[in-house]
Amino acid sequence: MRSKSDLPTKLCVACGRPFTWRKTWARDWDNVKYCSDRCRTVGAPPPTPRPG
Repeated sequence: MRSKSDLPTKLCVACGRPFTWRKTWARDWDNVKYCSDRCRTVGAPPPTPRPG
């Protein structure tokens, strides 16, 4: 049994919060980008324009 602190983590593309691996994402962990359904529907924030 692993403790929660031993599980891999990622940062959500939409909100920037860290989230940990879940068993339901086991087969597709490399493609998971969002921490929740809400963040998935909102999507990634628009890129900020660079000055110059």
